[in-house]
This record gives sequence, C-alpha cells and structure tokens, in this order.
Amino acid sequence: MIPNFLKKRIFKAPVTPESPAKTDDNPVAPTPYADAPISQLYRKLSGQMLDVAVKPQLLGELPEFDTDDQTLIFYVLQDYSRSNSILIDLQTQEHDLPPALVGVHDPAHNIKENAAIIFLNHPHAKGSQLSPRLSRLVSAVLQDPELKVRLVPVSILWGRAPEKEDSLFKLLTADNWEDPSITKQLFNIGVMGRDTFVQFHPPQDLHTIMHEQLQNEDNSLSDPESQHNKADTNTGDESPNYALLTGADSNRELVNMLQQQLSVYLSKQRASMLGPDLSDRRNLVDKLVYSPAIKHAIEAEAESSGTTVNEARSLARGYANEMVNDYSHSIVRGFYKFLTWLWTQLYDGVEVHHFERVRDLAADHELVYVPCHRSHVDYLLLSYVIYKRGLSIPYVAAGDNLDVPVLGPLLRGAVAFYIRRSFRGNALYTAVLREYMHTLITRNTPIEYFIEGGRSRSGRLLPPKMGMLAMTVHSQLRRTNKPVVFIPTYIGYERIMEGGTYVGELKGKPKESESLVGLLKVGRKIERIFGTVHLSFGTPLHLSTFMTKFDVPADSLPADRTDTALDDKTTAMVDNIGVKVMQHINKAAVVTPVSLLSLVLLSAPKAALDEDICREQIALYQRLATQIAYSDDTVITTMSPQQIIDYGIKLKLIQRVPHILGDIIQVAGKQAALLSYFRNNILHVFILLSFLAALVARNGRIERSRLNSIAEQLYPFLQTELFLYYPAHGLADTLNKTVDSLLSHGLIVELNDGILSAPESNSKCYQQLQVLATPVAQSLERYSMTLALLAQQGSGNLTESEVVDLCHLLGQRLSVLYADDIPDFFDRALFTSFISALRRLDYLHKDKETGVLTFDHRINDIAYHAKYVLTPDMMQLLQQVASLDDVEITHAITEISNKKQRKFGRKR
Repeated sequence: MIPNFLKKRIFKAPVTPESPAKTDDNPVAPTPYADAPISQLYRKLSGQMLDVAVKPQLLGELPEFDTDDQTLIFYVLQDYSRSNSILIDLQTQEHDLPPALVGVHDPAHNIKENAAIIFLNHPHAKGSQLSPRLSRLVSAVLQDPELKVRLVPVSILWGRAPEKEDSLFKLLTADNWEDPSITKQLFNIGVMGRDTFVQFHPPQDLHTIMHEQLQNEDNSLSDPESQHNKADTNTGDESPNYALLTGADSNRELVNMLQQQLSVYLSKQRASMLGPDLSDRRNLVDKLVYSPAIKHAIEAEAESSGTTVNEARSLARGYANEMVNDYSHSIVRGFYKFLTWLWTQLYDGVEVHHFERVRDLAADHELVYVPCHRSHVDYLLLSYVIYKRGLSIPYVAAGDNLDVPVLGPLLRGAVAFYIRRSFRGNALYTAVLREYMHTLITRNTPIEYFIEGGRSRSGRLLPPKMGMLAMTVHSQLRRTNKPVVFIPTYIGYERIMEGGTYVGELKGKPKESESLVGLLKVGRKIERIFGTVHLSFGTPLHLSTFMTKFDVPADSLPADRTDTALDDKTTAMVDNIGVKVMQHINKAAVVTPVSLLSLVLLSAPKAALDEDICREQIALYQRLATQIAYSDDTVITTMSPQQIIDYGIKLKLIQRVPHILGDIIQVAGKQAALLSYFRNNILHVFILLSFLAALVARNGRIERSRLNSIAEQLYPFLQTELFLYYPAHGLADTLNKTVDSLLSHGLIVELNDGILSAPESNSKCYQQLQVLATPVAQSLERYSMTLALLAQQGSGNLTESEVVDLCHLLGQRLSVLYADDIPDFFDRALFTSFISALRRLDYLHKDKETGVLTFDHRINDIAYHAKYVLTPDMMQLLQQVASLDDVEITHAITEISNKKQRKFGRKR
C-alpha cells in the first residue's frame, strides 16, 4: 500500500545525486517503475553500514506536510556528501517522512528526479555554482505556478562543539572544502558518528519564496524606466508574471537568489545550534584588556587611584580572569549525560512549554534569557533544555559565591561566567564587566541572567535588579550585530531541594554559603521524588520595541567607551523593561498540581478539607482559571482533581486521614511553610478572584460600583507585589469580567440595583467563596500593619530602612503567634515592595538629606479601604501588633543595626 504522498514518487536510488534526468518518451502518463536490483542493494547495504557507525539524535520538531498527493517534497542540504545523503534517507525512513533517496516522478510537469535531495554546494555544478536540481524545479514552477513543491532545509551536525578560531580540528572538519573527499566523510563517521545531530526545519513553499524574491527584486528597481516597465506589465494580480522570466539569464539569476537565501538560512540555523566560534580564553582576556574601551578605563583608574597604568592594567586583567567563561565542549557533554541521568532519578519528568518561540528567533536575534530564580538547579536545567532542543547553550551570569573548588571550574567550563555580588563604586570592575558583556553580545553569544538577582525564598518574584539589564541595553546602544530580544522564562518545581533552607533563612537564620560539602549534602536527597519540573518560555520582548516607545535612538553611545551614562529616557526604558520581564514571566506561569493543592488547602481552616469538598474546590479553581485565563501563555494542569490529590499524597506533601464520615485531606506535618512557597508561585493567577470574593464575603452585600472603587484603590499595591500585567487604566473591564465569572459559578449573587451578595451561608457555594477569599488576606494584612505603624509613629519620624526593618520584626511576631508560622510575613522584599509602591504613587516622600519618610492623611485612607476586606478582629490585632512606644522602637532599631554590623563583619 503506497501512502498518498508517495503516489507521485517512484522508488529509485540515485547513482549520482542530482544527475540530470533522462527525458521520458511519454511525459503525460505516469508509468510506475521499480528500483533496479543493484540500486536497491546499494541503498540497503550503505544504509546498514552507516547505521552501525552513526547514531544520530533528532533535534527540534518533525516537519508537518500537506496530505495532498500532488505536493513534491525535497530536502535541502548545504553541502554535497554521500554520507549525508544516506543519513537523511535513514532518518526519513525512521520517522515516517517522505523518503529522501527515491525517485520523484511527475510526468505532468516533466519532472523525473532520481532523488529528493538538493545540495546547495554541489561538485557537479561546474562554473555556474548553481544546483542542477533546484534549477530544474524552478523552471518547472515558472512554467506552471500551480505546481506544489516543498523544500525542507536540513541541518546535519557531525559533532556540536563550537569551532575554535585557527584550530587544526576546525580545518579537518570544515564543511566548506571545495571537493568533499572520502577521507573527510570517513573522518566524520569514525570520530563524530556517535555525536551526530539532525534537524529538519519547517518546509518552505518554492512558489512562495520565488514570489518573495521577485517582489524584493521589483522593489529594488528605482530608476524611472524600470518603474515604467513594471507598470506596463502589471496585470493587477499579486502573483508575478512568470512569463517574463522564462529566459535563461532571468532563470539563472532567480535560482542564484534562491540558493543564496537557502544557504544563508541554513548557515544561520547552524550558528544558532553551535554558537559562535570560540576564542582561546587567554586571547580573549588580552583582547578585553587592550580594547579601546578598557584602555580608557585603565587610564581613568590609574589617574583616580594614583597608581601606574601597568598596575591598573594588571588589576583589570585580574578582574577579567575572575569572570571570563572557559567553555569546554567535553565538560558540556559530560554535564549533558550526567543531567540526563539526574533528571530521571530526581524528577518524574521535565515539561517544556512554548519553546518554539525561542527557536523561531534564534537565527536572527541575540537571545537574552531572563528566567525567574527558584533554585540552584535553574541554570543547569534551563541550559539542559535549550541544548537538548538543538540550540546553543547560553553563557550564564553566576554569582562568584559559586566559584568554589571543583564545582566552580566545572561550571565555568560549561555555562558560567562569574560576577561579584556587589561592585558598586568600582569603576574599573564595572568597565571590564560591561566590555565582556559587549563582547559576548557582539559575538552573538546567547546570555542568561537572573533578573531577580538571587533566589526567591518565598515563591513570589523578587523586585528586578536592573544592573545586568542596563548593561545589555548599554551594549545594544554601542552597536551590535543582531537585535536583542529578551526571553522571559518561568521555572516551576513541585518540590525544591532548598525548601527547608529557605524557610529557615526567612526566619532569620544566616544564609548558607555554597561549597562542595553543601553540594554533597544536597546529593543525599537524590533518592527522593521531586515531582515534575515545568519550563515555560514567555512572550519575547524585543528591545527595539522599547527603544521606539521611549524614543531612544539606536547607536546613541560611543562604541569605544563603557563609562557613558544612560540618560533619563534610557534609564526609564530599562526600568520599564524590568517590570515587563517580570510580568511576562508570571504570564507564562504553570498552574501545577502541587501549586493548586497548596492554594486550596492553605486557604482552608487548619489546612484541611473533606476529600469531596477538596475535589470540588480544585475543580472550581481549574474552571475559573480556564474561563477567565490570566494569560494565553498560562498553562493549567489537566490532571483531574482526584489525580491531583493522589499526586500530592505520592509526593508526601499532603495526607489522607480516614474517617467514618468521609476521608479528610490535610497538609502533611511540617509541610505548610513549604507549600506556601508553591502557592505563591501562582498566587497572581487567582489574586483578583480572591480579592473580589473577599470583598463580597466580608461585607455580605456590596454595591458593584463600590466594589470597583475599592479595588481600584488597592490594586496598585497588589500589582506591584505580584507583577500583575492588567493596566490600572483598564482595570474596570477586567473587574467586570471577573465578577461575571464569579456570578456564573454561583459564588456570588447579583440582586436588584447592582447589589452583589454572598450565597446562603449554609450552601456549598458559600463555603467555596470563603476558601477563595482567603489568599488575598495576607497581602492586605501586611499592608494594614505597615500603614498602622506609619500612622502611629507619625510623618517624618522613620527612615525607609527603619520602616522595613520594623515591619519585618512585627511580621515575624505576627506569623509565629497568629498565622501558623507561614513565612510570608518574614519576607523583607514584600515590605520593601510595598514601601516602594507607596513612594511611586506619591503617598510617601523621602527627604533627600535625612532619608525620613513623610506623608499626609491619605495613608489612613488606604487603611480605611482595607477594612472592607479584613475582619474587624484582624484589623484590631494589626493595630495592637503595630503599637510600639519610643523605647521599643529605639531598642529594636539598635538591635537590628548591631545584627547588620555583625553580618557585615563576617562577610569581610
């Protein structure tokens, strides 16, 4: 039985690929013919021999073809090679694609080719350097534009090591030898056969790309006579007039343009898979130190510090040696094999979402990955996923605290370049780092850095640090080869190794320093099951779009300087990019089974629910998240509620307590603090639902217009804390849609005159409303406690750092006494974020000289609105906790100051 896509094909192995086909005496009536026995034997034996020596890995996705049996499929390779021909034929057989080494016979269009492979650089293309087979196909399409021909570019990598500049190995394995010899092919097969990769790129319609080339050619004609001729021949059809191109010269020119286009495409794909050529590390350091930009920085350092230029240059060289990556493909391969084993031992799987966005941009853009930072595993996991899917791994900006014995050099040889945790005020170090970043970007090296700066201990995104972001922008404005695009990346775990450590650090324990001993301690946990890991690549952010928005001109900084300051417009643009990156990371969130369970159970009294009620609440959250999706990028688990519960029990995060009246699902012992981490990963997805539910649940009845006004008052603080992307100016529409969703599920009821009411108190919907209303409470409790502290201490009495320190202490006390030790109140970043939002919205003002905060009566107005969401008992409790007299304030500030000094002394 011949498949549809083979009905126009005749199986015939080529003796010489792309050799001219003989003319059929009867080109109209297709007559099937079989391979000659010798051809069948050649194809079979050569395939078997290559299959023994070569074990290729398929990268990327398989192409999808039209089922139309009239479509002719041809594979496009850069260079002629017998081994490449056989390898592609084996791959097409293995993956059930239209075969490569077969005859393609279409008598209706006088097409009779003995293979479905086109070589762009072919030894038989003497003089003209044009592919004979591509020329014949172009002529056929010119004669009949209805002919359907699909070209599938294919990349074949014999080894994935980036080429080294001026290396003998590069010469031996170069793919651009004029006459590809049997020696070279045997070398590839023997040395690289087990490290061979194949990627089929998306099919391209030959008619379409011919049309595009002709349009581009037409647009390039600028003289009046050419324009006049073009107007005379325009028939009003969008398709070009192929009749004008049947001459030999025009045909050859068109084939040449197509061949160049396909060649450039494959070259770009190859570069995106291998990365740029490598420079020797010592040479790279020398190039950095003697670059015009660093020479200027060295001279400035020598002048400001009173040292000699040679001493300053030696210092700069030391900085460069600290940070520069020392890429080693053998280390990368070793990591790849180790991590392939590790993920299967540690996790149930790694799920990747939206990676096609990255692949589409890789060839023509400078990729800057900006993931959230949950764990030390992040950079290994992200690099592994990128490498496994066929792209060049990024160089990762890692803190120098990871540059420890054994581990540090390994990471430096694989992915890492090291930077100091703090280098404020060190102009020379900043200059070297900027120039190294600029070197990487201009060499089109993918880069990765964690925009939060450090790992999140609470599960929420941390406020963005703009240093590396500003350096990236600085480099683009100094002129780079490709446009920069940021790839926001969400990383979600279902268990994390550092979970217990995070909770301890939030409660005040000193941060554990990284060491080989610490790594070995973590390794002891490998036998445990950590669930599934999720990587979701958000919508890319093009730097050029922001430059247009903020009117920042390209090439606006001198190319030979690193110390040119960014102007106010550019600084504002960098800040905006930082916020947008965080918002896009959250938009790409994955609502995992564990995060959903955490959200449900931690919202229930005593973190326990009847199993039937637990299933219903989970199903409700899934329906709500689907009906009013937070974003098109957000992924919702497809597990059923029962599967989610069973999965949580398997991970030992929750437990089932048998009971005669019905089993109870509750958080397992000492897991509540850890589960709050996973709840916070997705809190932003449900926060507006929770906020509106709380307004109705706490008030019983409320006017819809009143609900909107309260929400608009408090929304900016939630937006800042959780990086919500809904703009404040269009919030009303979002609120109305959210309310309508709650109404459709019966969670609230709309009475006459726009009054919203909670359901009957003894109903199932009322219980579900109460659980849904809980998550937002802790955020509003923190706000109210901070506002109460400010109001009681008065305007002009506390600095910003003192307010954050005192709120942190009060939060710790409140959490231990009243909030079941959930660590949300321990996170200093949350209080810092709230104070920053108050300043940005002009509620607080900071004195430039003294640093104290001043405010007016509007601080009390915010607290007044919070009472509509919080219970009277909680409001009273927060007032009591925030009541500190002068003696307590002085004692607390003194103790905090002493603690900071001791910590600073230990670091030094």
